[in-house]
Amino acid sequence: MKAAKEKIDLWEIENALHADGYDLICGVDEAGRGPLAGPVCAAAVILPQGLVVDGLNDSKKLSEKKREELFPLICEQALSYSIAFSSVEEIEEINILQAAMLAMKRAIGGLSLQPGLALIDGNRCPETETESRFIIGGDGKCASIAAASVLAKVTRDRLMIELAEKYPEYGFEKHKGYGTKAHIEALRRYGPCEIHRPSFLKKLAI
Repeated sequence: MKAAKEKIDLWEIENALHADGYDLICGVDEAGRGPLAGPVCAAAVILPQGLVVDGLNDSKKLSEKKREELFPLICEQALSYSIAFSSVEEIEEINILQAAMLAMKRAIGGLSLQPGLALIDGNRCPETETESRFIIGGDGKCASIAAASVLAKVTRDRLMIELAEKYPEYGFEKHKGYGTKAHIEALRRYGPCEIHRPSFLKKLAI
């Protein structure tokens, strides 16, 4: 009964907005705001109203295996989805917050269907022509944001695994660029590579 209740709750916000007259609603989330290396990734997803994706939740609460299982299901069943990045260079030029907003804006702009409303995870919205509202903790409250969180997280993780082949000494396939003990030890041993974020390394004195 508890699982069923959680599924209903994930649609509560969107169902209320649909009742208020909004037709297509997209959820938007990002992954990779905190790592020491790699780009930030954002996804925007429009789900059919009331779609039940078994096990869907905030990506941070799911195992890597479960996220990988959900990824193709979301892509297949979404009315539209879009995934976008902001590069390390952009993070350094405009700061990580603005780079995350830029990735979200790009994701919304890449949708094949134009949503009437974008629901953004967090406490602020990117500058976009689409009407938007932020929802704090939205990836655990809203189905389309939860779906976007999975797409963004899986896409970024896959990219970091690919980059690990180019930079094998850092172990990106394990920590995905986050500041783990092993990652910091590798940084001190080998120094940073071109996908590290210099502004993030200053506090580590690397």
